[in-house]
Amino acid sequence: MNGAAGDSAAGAAVRIGMVAGESSGDQLGAALIHALRARVPGIECFGVAGPRMIAAGCETWASAEELAVMGLAEVIPHLPRLLRLRHELVVRMRAAPPDVYVGVDYKEFNLSVARKLKASGIPTVQYVSPQVWAWRPGRVKTIARAVDLVLCLLPFEATFYTSHGVRALFVGHPLADEIPLEVDRAAARGALRIDADATLVALLPGSRVGEVERLGADFAGAAAVIATARPAVQFIAPMASGAVRRVFERYVAAILPAIRLTDGGARQALAACNAAIVASGTATLEALLSQRPMVVAYRLAAATAFVARRLGLVKSAYMALPNLLAGRALVPEFLQEKVTPSALAPRSSPSSMIPRASGC
Repeated sequence: MNGAAGDSAAGAAVRIGMVAGESSGDQLGAALIHALRARVPGIECFGVAGPRMIAAGCETWASAEELAVMGLAEVIPHLPRLLRLRHELVVRMRAAPPDVYVGVDYKEFNLSVARKLKASGIPTVQYVSPQVWAWRPGRVKTIARAVDLVLCLLPFEATFYTSHGVRALFVGHPLADEIPLEVDRAAARGALRIDADATLVALLPGSRVGEVERLGADFAGAAAVIATARPAVQFIAPMASGAVRRVFERYVAAILPAIRLTDGGARQALAACNAAIVASGTATLEALLSQRPMVVAYRLAAATAFVARRLGLVKSAYMALPNLLAGRALVPEFLQEKVTPSALAPRSSPSSMIPRASGC
């Protein structure tokens, strides 16, 4: 890690330590920085950041991509590096304490950092609630010990925390403000140079390398199934990073339909498309707000899924955000071994999904 946060002093700017661990966290962190600066122009932000947070003025000590690992079994090979990074962050923030520490998503890592900083007297906030109401609800006690406040994206989360004696606020999701009520498909297609009459399917296999390694073959395979049935259908796949692109390119190269890969631009691709195949996560909310029919896929590593099932850790009937918000199966979602090209493709073909658009 390099750079320095500077020393606190009387009358100095409000100093905020931040850690975001992936693309969606970087997006949320950047929106938070902009919102805070609109109220307190002189704030200083520093920590683990992605390109959006850096562009918003966050001093970077380490890249958010270094934390882009999820699951139980998946994290084991990266554990020594993650523990070393956590130790360095804690030592550095204790040496020059921020006025508040904000962990943006990436719950396990951020809560462990927050617990150590809170023990040193630094106020701590978790922005984006761990899904304790759906997965290992006993963690609410751990969260209470680690943070002073939880900022919740979903309305029912704050109620859950309050019922367990944890201070929490529902702040909503910035995407609700960023995505207009009427998305301009024609403008998006013009920018992407896609014919106005074309049928377009967007493929969003995830923002983490591990996600794309587990889902990429099925997403590409679903495109092949759709293309066989409807050769005129076009495909676009916005890639969250260069590392993600390199992984997905391997799967794309093995199939027949041409899939156009772009560097970023998920929101534009969703605005332009007729339907989407989406990895469970923030992108499903973007698709929902863009009013695009979608099918959602989610797959953990086999070892992680085995432990979760064996110990009964999953308590929610749904994983996809649109279904969680609606409290019912608003969009099709497929988990683990049920994620296959043949399962995704029929429900992802625009002819079968477009009639459901009004239901979204």
